[in-house]
Amino acid sequence: MKVAFAKPEIPASGTLVALAADGRRLGKLAGQLDKATKGAITRALEASRFKGGAEEFLTLLAPAGVDVARIIVAGIGAPGKYDALAAQSLGGRLVAALNGTGEKDVSVWIEQIGDMKLAEAEFAANVAYGARLRFYRFDKYKTKEKPEQKPSLRHFNVLVADAADAKRAFGPMDKVVDAVNFTRDLVSEPANVIYPETLAAQAKTLTELGLEVKVLGVKEMTKLGMGALLGVGQGSSRESQLVTMQWNGGGKEKPIAFVGKGVTFDTGGISIKPAAGMEDMKWDMAGSAAVIGTMRALASRKAKVNAVGVVGLVENMPSGTAQRPGDIVTSMSGQTIEVLNTDAEGRLVLADAMWYCQETFKPKVMIDLATLTGAILIALGTVYGGMYANDDELARQLEASGKATGELLWRMPLAPAYNKMMDSPAADVKNISGSRNAGSITAAEFLQRFVQKGVIWSHLDIAGMAWADKDSPTNPRGATGYGVRLLDHLVAKHYEEA
Repeated sequence: MKVAFAKPEIPASGTLVALAADGRRLGKLAGQLDKATKGAITRALEASRFKGGAEEFLTLLAPAGVDVARIIVAGIGAPGKYDALAAQSLGGRLVAALNGTGEKDVSVWIEQIGDMKLAEAEFAANVAYGARLRFYRFDKYKTKEKPEQKPSLRHFNVLVADAADAKRAFGPMDKVVDAVNFTRDLVSEPANVIYPETLAAQAKTLTELGLEVKVLGVKEMTKLGMGALLGVGQGSSRESQLVTMQWNGGGKEKPIAFVGKGVTFDTGGISIKPAAGMEDMKWDMAGSAAVIGTMRALASRKAKVNAVGVVGLVENMPSGTAQRPGDIVTSMSGQTIEVLNTDAEGRLVLADAMWYCQETFKPKVMIDLATLTGAILIALGTVYGGMYANDDELARQLEASGKATGELLWRMPLAPAYNKMMDSPAADVKNISGSRNAGSITAAEFLQRFVQKGVIWSHLDIAGMAWADKDSPTNPRGATGYGVRLLDHLVAKHYEEA
């Protein structure tokens, strides 16, 4: 689907979208169209329950008096409360509504109504942003679809007085959508296609954007003493990898670092998972995909920041060489870990990836992302990701970026009492507490033991956010790409040079 910006004029074909506010207050275009169609919109309003709410559409097919095939009156609700996320939702809902109708072209006429605070150019850019986000579809393995089953939209035209400003505002958003969709693709691929070596290869393609990418294999990681990460992957025939990505777009400032869990398939290992639903474990690498996607976004829009991405990539399989419950491994930090459950593997991968990141790049801020625990789903469902932080300011920044992008975060507690639950009688730390209580918190406390003194750190448990079982306005069912918009916004607002 091609997105274009142009000056307002009534098109000669396709679907035309006009706006209305709550209380059935028609925008100027809708009023003009009502006159041109001899009151067809007014009659349709009177025959409907449309009130102009922010999620309402009123559709008129083949209206007389104009050449377009369809008029959609789109509600925006209270104009003073209309924001960028609402505009994105509008774009996404229009794509969802029209993609299965056979319509190829849609034109959305952007105008301010009432006391709307959102500037027209920003409004227009965000409508296009939402449309592109919603248009995503992972269909590369569908070989027998009929034409009528495929998306029909080809052109999404945004009509706005200052088309040049709108196009300029959309530029960075367009790059972010590319990165989100790249992330969605990685998460959607089956585990026979995406495994440690091939995921590392996908990261290496980003050198085309100016990223410095380095891949470590088992030999290099063994020399570095990464017993925690390597222990997880030792039961698989796929070689574990550690990938680093550097973007040097700033001055001499220490970088902000992102670390991702990349378990490309998680059987649970010897502590094997139940068969039902195990196919979903192809997306246990969503944290690493979000890091790769974020680095792509920063590089593609030439962000004025120094940033590092580190991802630990493993496959957790049961075999004669697999790690056993009760094994004790030595991490790169020198801390020993008693592995009581091989299905609590992501924290082992992150322990070494985080330590390597700190030792190698000396970041001022480090944020890790992981589909780490089912416990965070019990606590927060699929509405918020869980956020842990050792710094209040970073927590506030992340929370604000979550609200701005719709990728919401809820801060969870860290406390010595939880940390003590991870003490092991046989090693420095154990990988599960042994209790069903506070499972996501104790996992975060485990990770905090691998954060070096003075490093500002946050852990994002995104187990409930990486995959969606139903559509939302800007996310079709499936991989969401969660984390890319959030982290890109965080960097843009707080870490880029002026």
